[in-house]
Amino acid sequence: MKLQGKTALVTGSTSGIGLAIARALAFEGASVMINGFGDEEEIEEIRQELEASSGAQALHDGADLGDADAIEAMIRRCGHELTAPDILVNNAGIQFVSPVESFPPEKWEGILRINLTAVFHTTRLSLPAMRQKGWGRIINTASAHSLVASPNKSAYVAAKHGVAGLTKTVALEAAKDGVTVNCISPGYVWTPLVENQIPDTMKARNLTREQVMNDVLLAAQPTKRFVTVDEVASLALYLTTDGAASITGANLSMDGGWTAA
Repeated sequence: MKLQGKTALVTGSTSGIGLAIARALAFEGASVMINGFGDEEEIEEIRQELEASSGAQALHDGADLGDADAIEAMIRRCGHELTAPDILVNNAGIQFVSPVESFPPEKWEGILRINLTAVFHTTRLSLPAMRQKGWGRIINTASAHSLVASPNKSAYVAAKHGVAGLTKTVALEAAKDGVTVNCISPGYVWTPLVENQIPDTMKARNLTREQVMNDVLLAAQPTKRFVTVDEVASLALYLTTDGAASITGANLSMDGGWTAA
């Protein structure tokens, strides 16, 4: 187990990409703190599963990442009950779609808080201990929208471009300290959140399920297939290895060719 003795904090990890990353890290022996909302019984099952996989402790913290004080309390708890995070995965994110002139200001503020400002807070609070240890990995889940734009997603695109810029900046600041800082930019990933959007889109646009998937969701991805959560988790896991020690400040596309043009 390559990550035995390491502690990982993964935000937005009670489902989807974050959960897949938490599972991959636990499988390699890391103690894991997961974060997110959901059914308490299901989250407890996940926590127990992670402990069984890693042979180490797993915790859940339901901190609201829109609240800076809650983030600080979560990082403090991780340090007290596990150790300070050796691996920080900033994965939590929310979305809202609307033309910019009718984009609700409160939605803009909320998306920026969760998708960008929370990354700033977790990073600033976790980096000192990583520097002290001389080893750390910060992995941010960005998006193809950190590289290109789409209509009606002004807040999300702005936030993800911000994540890419923050990643580069912190990577430069920590370059001599044994800490790497990277972001992964997936295209459309097959998650329950995406799957649940399909019926409404079928109805709204009078399209078949196949048309929604290929002509709407996957229109920009030349491979015409969804990225899987396990693919994203595999790349995140690789970034924790010694083989990736010279990869820092990178924005790693995983988008089926979306941003190749």
